[in-house]
Amino acid sequence: MVRLVVRGFGLRASRWLALGLIMTSSSFAVAQSAEAGFGPANPFYAPSALPFQAPPFDRIKDSDFQPAMEAGMAAQLKEVRAIADDPAAPTFENTIVAMEKTGRLLDRAMAAFSAVTGANTNPALEKLQALEAPKMAAHGDAIYLDAKLFQRVAAVYKQRASLKLTPEGLRLVEFYYDKFVRAGANLSEADKTKLKQLNEEESTLSNSFKTKLLAGTKAAGFATTDKAALAGLSEAELGRAAALAKARGQEGWVLAMQNTTQQPWLVELQNRATRKAVFESSWTRTERGDANDTRAAIVRLAEIRAEKGKLLGFESYAAWKLQDQMAKTPEGAMKFMDALVPATVAKAGREAKEIQDVIDAEKGGFSVEPWDWNFYAEKVRKAKYDLDEAQVRPYFEINNVLENGVFYAANQLYGLRFKERKDIPVWHPDVRVFEVFDADGKPLALFYCDYFKRDNKNGGAWMSSFVKQSGLTGNLPVIYNVANLPKPAEGQPALISFGDVTTMFHEFGHALHGMFSQCEYPSLSGTSVARDFVEFPSQFNEHWAVYPTVFSHYAKDYRTGAPIPAELAAKIKKAADFNQGYGLAELLEAAQLDMQWHTLAAGAKIGDADAFEKAALERKKLAVRYVPPRYRSTYFSHIWGGGYAAGYYAYLWSEMLDDDAYAWFEQNGGLTRANGDRLRKMVLSRGNTEDLAKMYEKWSGKAPNVEAMVKDRGLEGATK
Repeated sequence: MVRLVVRGFGLRASRWLALGLIMTSSSFAVAQSAEAGFGPANPFYAPSALPFQAPPFDRIKDSDFQPAMEAGMAAQLKEVRAIADDPAAPTFENTIVAMEKTGRLLDRAMAAFSAVTGANTNPALEKLQALEAPKMAAHGDAIYLDAKLFQRVAAVYKQRASLKLTPEGLRLVEFYYDKFVRAGANLSEADKTKLKQLNEEESTLSNSFKTKLLAGTKAAGFATTDKAALAGLSEAELGRAAALAKARGQEGWVLAMQNTTQQPWLVELQNRATRKAVFESSWTRTERGDANDTRAAIVRLAEIRAEKGKLLGFESYAAWKLQDQMAKTPEGAMKFMDALVPATVAKAGREAKEIQDVIDAEKGGFSVEPWDWNFYAEKVRKAKYDLDEAQVRPYFEINNVLENGVFYAANQLYGLRFKERKDIPVWHPDVRVFEVFDADGKPLALFYCDYFKRDNKNGGAWMSSFVKQSGLTGNLPVIYNVANLPKPAEGQPALISFGDVTTMFHEFGHALHGMFSQCEYPSLSGTSVARDFVEFPSQFNEHWAVYPTVFSHYAKDYRTGAPIPAELAAKIKKAADFNQGYGLAELLEAAQLDMQWHTLAAGAKIGDADAFEKAALERKKLAVRYVPPRYRSTYFSHIWGGGYAAGYYAYLWSEMLDDDAYAWFEQNGGLTRANGDRLRKMVLSRGNTEDLAKMYEKWSGKAPNVEAMVKDRGLEGATK
């Protein structure tokens, strides 16, 4: 997942700016008043003196953020006002390029703030986040809804064909014009006022959702003082659960929840009552009628977005949102997903029968439920493929996976080298930093990784940046990956599942997209692409986790260094199709929930959130009792607080692209430097500087199709 990086006009406040970004005219006075308390002592006052302009986390205090953010807003508004009031006729340089140069202070402050509040937050920062979210929303409106500024942008846009611009320059002009129009620049003043109100309310509610979700997920941790209830967990896992309970001031053991419906513990827990309790803790984490209940918030967010869609001239929020995506329309996205449903549900049904057969053979006396699936699926996997997860983990020690797997693949494909930097300050002791060198030995980027789960870290895994590559600014990229992998007890190795290995390769694919950028303008740089394209580089990079020469290089016993036995490696690869019906079904359910929430017409009566969710899945023939959505509506962070509203389908769309691309590699010699360099030059370095569909076709030689995805998911003939 990419934390959305929106940088048109210099704003790069990832998660907040993804929400709508929008202030009132009073924002000028409010922001300017903050400048008085801001000076050289603040670590954001000037560009960082550290290598690559990395944030000086050793100097940054919680109290530094607010004055820097507010002074940054004030400074940018002055810069933008100067562009709008320029007496000279509007040109590409004095209007479009000038806007690209604004907001540097705000960029610095917000990049660090976004990282810390996502991965290492605290009550003070949460309070500040709630306070600043509506101001940031209004700040965007103060720029995008400025009529005088838009007139200058529109003037450049109208004469763009005669300006003899570079292709990237032309793309930038069109980017800004479309951005203004999509933000409501053509609305009447009355409608602009209404839009500002909706944007501010949306931003406030979205921030509230994130705060509730973080607290609700922590509170949902399964606690017990009965060790027998945890039968099946390893001693190392019990040790982590005991340590977590102690850290929270509780007796016994606590199993922490991750931000997905299913929990990793459900694979091993032998006690069915415990499994059910863990599942239900996850399922109800944010709908218990307490302060962390998100149901009212998501219903209102859906209503606000529907109103925005109508105000901006569209039938729904999704119709407005998907204009610049590869799918183009909600109908296009849903047609793509609908076509996958029959084969997916049929395959999941066959998988369910295999599981039910095991339950019946053991005389369980019950039908498979969601809390049974992972436990019995593991039994099926062991029987069918003779593959035991406990056998596998010793070969996947996290540091070895990173350096001899993730980094090694990048070296073999692209010639990259990595050197750990102990002198770069970080936001938490778990974070590691690496300087990345290109094949010619020149510095390419700085890379941070923060992999272990913490109670004060948002759920999931993501990539974002502190500094974006740009020829205009001369900046090299500073990129980070965050995940929520289980942290071992003190002195124990960090052994992870193969699913976690895949997560590391996935997020590093995003990192490569940011690192390889060779763009002139920050707004088009790196991962600043359509949502249904941005997951392509990351999902494509997952394929190298099982590529023979890469796999054999990192899959080694942490105790002896011995390579994984060929027989066990073959089992892992043979089992790749296992549970694919279930996995695709839970993704399709989540993606369709997202689309159903965001194709509502303005004024639609939503009523109860749970009833809406149930009806939405039934309408799409995805109400599969034993397969719950990967994310339930009430804790669907991607769409209510992560920039993926009407865009979660992008994971599936991008999977079509990544499988199609990997098929091209297989047909052209596989993992070679020539193939890697070609992909880098023609796609990964290009950012959003050209039409993405044409970019892909130019590289591949043809338009992508779903055939490779169907094959990779094992869905061929699944409905027969």
